[in-house]
This record gives sequence, structure tokens and C-alpha cells, in this order.
Amino acid sequence: MKFVPPIIARALLLLVVADHASSQQSPTQPIIDMHIHAFGLDQMGNPPPPNPRTGKATPTRTDKELMEATLSELKRYNIVKAVAGGPREDVTRWLAADPGRIIGGTIFGSSDERPDVSLLRDDIHAGRLSVLAELAPIYAGIAPNDPKMEPYWALAEELDIPVGFHTGLGPPRTPYNCCPKFRNSLGNPALLEEVLVRHPKLRVYLMHAGFPYLQETIAIMHMYPQVYADVGAIVWTRPREEFHEHLRTLVRSGFGKRIMFGSDQMIWPEAIGAAIEGIESAKFLTEEQKRDIFYNNAVRFLRLDEKTLQPLSPRSTGKPNPLK
Repeated sequence: MKFVPPIIARALLLLVVADHASSQQSPTQPIIDMHIHAFGLDQMGNPPPPNPRTGKATPTRTDKELMEATLSELKRYNIVKAVAGGPREDVTRWLAADPGRIIGGTIFGSSDERPDVSLLRDDIHAGRLSVLAELAPIYAGIAPNDPKMEPYWALAEELDIPVGFHTGLGPPRTPYNCCPKFRNSLGNPALLEEVLVRHPKLRVYLMHAGFPYLQETIAIMHMYPQVYADVGAIVWTRPREEFHEHLRTLVRSGFGKRIMFGSDQMIWPEAIGAAIEGIESAKFLTEEQKRDIFYNNAVRFLRLDEKTLQPLSPRSTGKPNPLK
């Protein structure tokens, strides 16, 4: 047997102990994803489009596989809550699969047929719907300040339901591929101003952080402190340097406590890890700022108890807390 000097033996022992301790550590710090989708594979077209970043097809082949693969990624990255918007039947299915993790959302998108307000109200009271997200009337050619949207804003304010509103762009060729009424200009956050004036108790977060309407996003977030933002989609689909510059400007503008993590996972489960890496690689962020984006800001926005992640008492409206 080859002789090992004592000093080297001790060093090797320390490495083994350290490696064992590392393997026994608790999971990574918790994350809240404010923007995923409970979709079926045909939600984005048949056949499904490839991942816009990698060009690869989704690795899943059935709706069940897509749901299970996404839930597996949420668990892998210790995402303890995820706001899942989608068709009513899909959201119900995802809620049943992981009720402690999934927060039920909705989808308002490419169709001219808008969700029935009374049905939304019923789902809220039943606990199936807790966040109006993703509201994306831009795909139907409807601006946020259009009178057609007023019943939804009024419902959200009345029941104190958070709203995640699509701002910014859509996928390339959207008016040709699915939604002839889509217009980029309808995604400008400035169009929310009259809504916020009429409904001062609304809790709204700008999905996609208003990209590329940076100055308008700053103006809205400056004037209306109840407005937050998530970084869904742009955190992994846009060129990294471009996304980081957008995020850096928002943080430098004083909104670091109101920016929330969102992956905008649609039909590509690997997008969740790519989105997390988009924040982790932002060297201009402190560890505290990253924790705010990944977790703390969403806890505050959703009014969750930090220890239990259960909803705090709602505003006195006589209505049940939708996040229960």
C-alpha cells in the first residue's frame, strides 16, 4: 500500500466530509414562478412549434407528459408556487395533479370569445382561479383600456384578485400565423394608465416586464406603486445581453423590490431552467436582489405568509381569499 503523508490524508478526509455534507444539504432556496402555462400540446399549433431558443421540438408527446415534465422541473428547482394560466379544463387538471404548488390562472388570448365573468367569479369562489393571468387581449386586437375589458378589471378589483397582464411583444409573424388582429402597439404598458386610475385597488403585474417599452414601463411603475412586473419569456428568449440591459435599467430605476421571476414555460419544460439561469447569470444583481426577484417580491405581491406560503387575511370585502 502506498504511503500517504498525514497532512494529505487529513485534507482528503476533509474533502470527503465536505462532499458528504454538500450532498445532505437542503434543497436550493425556494422560487415562485409567476408565469407558466397549463397547456395542452396543441395549444400553440399542430404540430407544436420548436423551442424558439434551441430550435428543438418539445420532448413531450402527450398532454400528460407535458404536465408531468413541467411539474418535475418545478420540483427540481424548488419552485414552491407557480401561477399557471391556460384553458379552464387544463388548469383544473394541473391543479388536481399538484394543488400545493399550482396557483390557478386563466387565459384570455387569440379568440374574440372572451371568458364569461360569472364563470370566472364562480371559479374564484371555488378556489379554482386565484390570479387573472395571463390576460392577453392584444392577441384579439383589444387594448387594456378598451371598454370590453372593463368587466374583468372591475371583477379583479372587487374580489382583490391579482392580474397578470401581457405587455410587450408576441412571437414573430403572429398576425400571419394565428391572430390577424394582433398589433405590437397594443402591448404598450402606457395603455394601462386609465385602467389604473379607474381602479386604484387593482394589483397588476406586467408580464414580460413591458419589453421593449422600457420608458413607458418605468413611467407606469413610478406612478402606480401597486404595479409589479415579471420577466417571463424575455428572460430566456431574448438575447441575454439585451435582457440584462432591460433588467438592469429597471433595477437602477428603483424597482428591484417589484420585479418577479417568471419563466413563461409553455410547451418546453426546459425553459424553466433556462429562465432561472437568466437571472443567476446577471452579475450586476446582488444575492439579495436575486432573492427578491426569485421569491420575496412575489410573496409580498401575492400577500403570502412567508413561513407557510398560505394567504394572509384578505382585504375586508366579504369575499373568500382566492389563494386559499
